[in-house]
Amino acid sequence: MKTSINFKAAKSDSEIHNFRKKSFDYIRKDLTPKNEYWLEQNMADRLQKIEAYCKEKSGRKLQKNAIPIREAVVVIKENTTMQDLHNLSKRLEEDLKIRVFQIVIHKDEGHYDKDTKAWKPNYHAHLVADWQDLETGKTLKHQSFHYSKMQDLAAECLQMERGKSNSGIQRLEAVEFKIRQKEEDLKTLEERYNQMKSEIASKKFEELIVKESDFLGFQRINTDKTIENYEKAFKVYNTKLLKNKSELQTKTKHIEELNIKIDSLRKEVHLLKTKSSILLTDEKTFAFEKKKYIDSVQNTLEKAIRYERLNPDLKAGNLEQMKTELTRIGMKVAKDNHIPDSAFGEILSNTDRVAELFTLLRFGYKKCELDQKAKEKQNKVMSSKPDNKEKPQRNNKEFRR
Repeated sequence: MKTSINFKAAKSDSEIHNFRKKSFDYIRKDLTPKNEYWLEQNMADRLQKIEAYCKEKSGRKLQKNAIPIREAVVVIKENTTMQDLHNLSKRLEEDLKIRVFQIVIHKDEGHYDKDTKAWKPNYHAHLVADWQDLETGKTLKHQSFHYSKMQDLAAECLQMERGKSNSGIQRLEAVEFKIRQKEEDLKTLEERYNQMKSEIASKKFEELIVKESDFLGFQRINTDKTIENYEKAFKVYNTKLLKNKSELQTKTKHIEELNIKIDSLRKEVHLLKTKSSILLTDEKTFAFEKKKYIDSVQNTLEKAIRYERLNPDLKAGNLEQMKTELTRIGMKVAKDNHIPDSAFGEILSNTDRVAELFTLLRFGYKKCELDQKAKEKQNKVMSSKPDNKEKPQRNNKEFRR
C-alpha cells in the first residue's frame, strides 16, 4: 500500500474538522470512536507564539503573506498507530525542522462502492505543523528535494510503499487497464451471443410461436403475436445478460484490488524478513534498532503525558498518585500502539528515563527543560543587576578629590 504526505496552508476551521467538534454528513458516526487525537497546543495559541518569536528574533513582524502553520494529510494503513506518526513527526523535525504539534487519525471517513455497496474506508492522518525557522524567526524555506525527502520519511516511518509520480508508468498502467476492460467486454459479448444462440436453438422459443387455425382449418402462424412474444423474451434475456455483465465487472475489479493488496503484503513480509535476518546476525544493528525503538516508545509516552496534562482531572500530587497516573497512561499508550510489556520494562528499569517521566508528569517539562529554563531565568536576573565594578571607581575618584 502506498503512502503520501503533502503540506498545505492550514484552514481556519481545521480543528473543527480534525477533532470532530461538529457533525459532518460524510463520516460514519459509528466509526468515530476509533479516531485518535493528540494535541500539544491549539492553532491560535501557536500562531501568537510564532508571531512573538519572529518579532523577538528578527525585530520585525511576521509577513502578511507568510504561512507559519501548515497541515498535511497522510495516507496510512488500518493498523498505523499514533506512535508511528510520532516517529514520523520526530524525523520531520530532525531532518527538515518541521515541528508537528497536532496529530489526528481518522478512521470514520470513506465511501460505499456503487456496485457492491461495500464500505471502503479512507484511512488517513492529519499533521498540523509549525513552519517557523527557530534560527531566523521567519518561515522555513524548502526546495523540491526536501519535499521528496518528506515522501521518503513517510514511507520509512509508516512502513509503507512510497508514492510515485512517474507519469509514463501511470499511462502504461492505464492502457493495460483499458485493454483488460475491452477483453472482459468481448468475453461478455461472446457469452451473451452463445447464450442467445443456445436459447434460440432450444425448444423454449418454439413455445413463443403463436399458431391459429384459419377458416379452412389450417394452422397458420400469427406473425404479430409471435413477434410480440419474441420481443418480450429478448427484453428479459437482455436484462439478465446486462446484470451478469455488471456482476462480472464487479468481481473482476475486486479480484484486481485483492491482487494489489496481496502484492503489497508480500513486499512487507519480505522487508520484515530481511530486517529480522539482519537483526539476528548483527549485534550492533540489533542494539541500535532496540535503542531506536525504546526511544520512540519514550517519545510517544512523553507526548501522551503532555496531552493528558491538559485534562483538569489529572492527579499528579504525591509519588503514589504519580505512579498510578503513569501506569494508567502507559497502559493506554501500549494498547493504542500495540507496544509489548518488555518495552516498558526497559524504560522503567532505567532510573534516568523514569525521572524524566515523573518530572514531566508533575511540571509539564522534562528535567533538562526545567534546568534550561532555570538557567535562562538566572541569566535574566543577573543581566538586570547594576554593574558592581563602576561603583568602586566612582568612590576612588571622590577620595582623590
